[in-house]
Amino acid sequence: MLQQTRRQFACGALAAGASVLGMAPSNWGGQTARAVAAELAGKPGAKIRLGLVTYLWGQDWDLPTLLTNCKKAKIGGVELRVQHKHGVEPNLSAGQRAEVKKQFADSGIVFVGPGTNEAYDYVDPAKVKQAIENTKAYVKLSHDCGGSGVKVKPNDLREKEGVPREKTIAQIGNALNEVGRFAADYGQQIRLEVHGSAGPLPIIKQIMDVAVHPNVGVCWNCNGDELKPPGLEHHFNLVKDRFGATCHVRELNLGDYPYQDLIKLLVKMDYDGWVLLECRTKPADRVAALIEQRKVFERMVRQAQE
Repeated sequence: MLQQTRRQFACGALAAGASVLGMAPSNWGGQTARAVAAELAGKPGAKIRLGLVTYLWGQDWDLPTLLTNCKKAKIGGVELRVQHKHGVEPNLSAGQRAEVKKQFADSGIVFVGPGTNEAYDYVDPAKVKQAIENTKAYVKLSHDCGGSGVKVKPNDLREKEGVPREKTIAQIGNALNEVGRFAADYGQQIRLEVHGSAGPLPIIKQIMDVAVHPNVGVCWNCNGDELKPPGLEHHFNLVKDRFGATCHVRELNLGDYPYQDLIKLLVKMDYDGWVLLECRTKPADRVAALIEQRKVFERMVRQAQE
């Protein structure tokens, strides 16, 4: 995992890391943060934290409702998908950004950062430039609101439009270097979601071989392509040294994705980052569903540690 990630996110680790034990900061009781950290430090994987991507389960919650529900479910952090009801967008004033930061701080929930749709694969150079500028705006937003990084996408290869694959890969990688340098000045990380037709892990590795800036990391996304031969562990190892601070998962107890195997790999590497629930079902009670997912996650981590 990126060494810069360890430095940038250590400040939030004591509180947010308690999610592995099923405890939110407000529920520590007589235990101090130092005592909790000491208990967690005993096993690999103790620094993995559970959070939520507001993809579907949080898309229609305003920020106070989102934070209240995460606190009830003991979910430690949130990646805010942009253009959703919580409304944390670059058009916020300085005062509004300070208020967002305060709401997160008061709740004890960590703002992991914005989840954007910015991508760098466009054939039109003007669109690539605009995506870079948009990303920089989200970097500033994340910084001002207390976040630690911005999620972006590669996103597609453009061979059908006559663009050689190698050119698109280089273009994406060079754009990531530019936004990575910019983000470093704000203490933010650029997190490349494994997404789109440029999302197979061998291609992501090629992109990261171009995107050499240490402030650019991979956001694992559990797409299923990585299960094809030669399998999960092989594809995981292709990019594990470039992992950023976020990993997206769907419902951990549904479908045929081998989440226990993934958690085992994360524990083995002693991952210091967020496993973020990007759930797709439509449960009647989303808070209860979050609680269920947290318990499944905790059980999987314990099993992997054993």
